[in-house]
Amino acid sequence: MSDRAYAFFEEQQQARGINLDEVKARLKALKIETPSWGYGDSGTRFKVFQKEGVPRNPFEKFEDAAQVHNLTGLAPSVAIHIPWDKVEDYSKLRSHAENLGLSIGAVNPNLFQDEEYMLGSVTNSDAAVRRKATDHLLECVDIAKETGSRDISLWFADGTNYPGQGHIRKRKAWMQEALTEMYNAMTPQMRMLIEYKCFEPAFYHTDLADWGMAYNLAQKLGPQAEVLVDTGHHLPGANIEHIVAYLIDEKRLGGFHFNSRKYADDDLIVGSVNPYELFLIFYQILSAAGDSDAAIRSNVENIAYMIDQSHNIEQKIPAMLRSVLNVQTQFAKALLINHDEVNEAAERNDVLGAEDAVRRVFEFDVTPLLHAIREEQGLPLDPMKAYLSSSYGKDILVRGKGGASW
Repeated sequence: MSDRAYAFFEEQQQARGINLDEVKARLKALKIETPSWGYGDSGTRFKVFQKEGVPRNPFEKFEDAAQVHNLTGLAPSVAIHIPWDKVEDYSKLRSHAENLGLSIGAVNPNLFQDEEYMLGSVTNSDAAVRRKATDHLLECVDIAKETGSRDISLWFADGTNYPGQGHIRKRKAWMQEALTEMYNAMTPQMRMLIEYKCFEPAFYHTDLADWGMAYNLAQKLGPQAEVLVDTGHHLPGANIEHIVAYLIDEKRLGGFHFNSRKYADDDLIVGSVNPYELFLIFYQILSAAGDSDAAIRSNVENIAYMIDQSHNIEQKIPAMLRSVLNVQTQFAKALLINHDEVNEAAERNDVLGAEDAVRRVFEFDVTPLLHAIREEQGLPLDPMKAYLSSSYGKDILVRGKGGASW
């Protein structure tokens, strides 16, 4: 890192009233959970393109995840998906993770791959299928107890393709019935994070189609249920940062599944299509971090930042490195917003002045800042370059093809 480059950056930010010591402390505290499925083989809509060297089991997924954390200092936990990551002894998997400097993060139930779920899981008209799906949710609560996981992330493919195919209000009641049983089985330390998706694979109606439905369900269930915002699960043109601000104000923003999309789904690396949106999401979060309402501050402090991506054509570990580094970059930029400047311009109705105070920060080059914190943490200045110059990517090729997939 160039000392001159950082000195210039520091002088520039101090002149704007930014406390860089505080910024660096918050950057060092940023934690981003990576998903086990992001390290394994996964498919496009048409085919699974198998890669050499992908993990053959959950233990190898954690070994790959450790590479990402060791090089970035950003990713100390790994989400698991059941049954993709099912093992006989979860205490053994937990010990393996801890020996690698990791922990097991959110537990994600799978309610969309079994044959019986073709027409729905917890909202299926067949009571036996609903029972099977609910039992799987309860199984995941038990797994979370074994792994020490706080969060259980829920996404449902449930919905219909044609009018008349299902009774929408009955399905709504069945969804609440299943999640109530799961909620009552959780420990007081656990959280239920309810995800939503506007469409696909259900093309007529989706049982949890938007943040309002997820929020309403969380409200009915209780304070341990919150909304999970997946940045790829919205209709084109949706103002995600508005949704984020609204949920924070309601103290119900539980977490994120970060990714990016061009049109309809979420298989692209976060920040690869619209980094400004990611920056603006963090702007809303950080603007609430200093709120006078302690409950709002608490909500912000407990937001879970998670990656949810399926790397279909990319190399798995480099793709995950790029993902967490993109999040870190936009978070760093958002930390440099002078909220007093923005608010003062807004209060005097200076529309362009307020917009400039936000957009101008997005245009900053934060490389000197990121290099400085990595140097202080004993991390490589360029984690991607460090990985590509290591032998790890070649060493794991002995795993061959045909590793763990979903």
